[in-house]
Amino acid sequence: MSDINALLTPGMLVQHPQQPGWGVGQVQSNIGGKITVNFREAGKVVIDATQVTLILIGST
Repeated sequence: MSDINALLTPGMLVQHPQQPGWGVGQVQSNIGGKITVNFREAGKVVIDATQVTLILIGST
């Protein structure tokens, strides 16, 4: 897991670097390298933190 992904906690706002059309998403959980994010345009998506480094936008 990348350093930034390890720091993500529920409520933080992120973007997926390869899916800009998904818009900003809110982290729902970060457990065992699986990050669940609720994106505005894509809904709830589970991200494998070993494959994708999310872009931190901020927190709610």
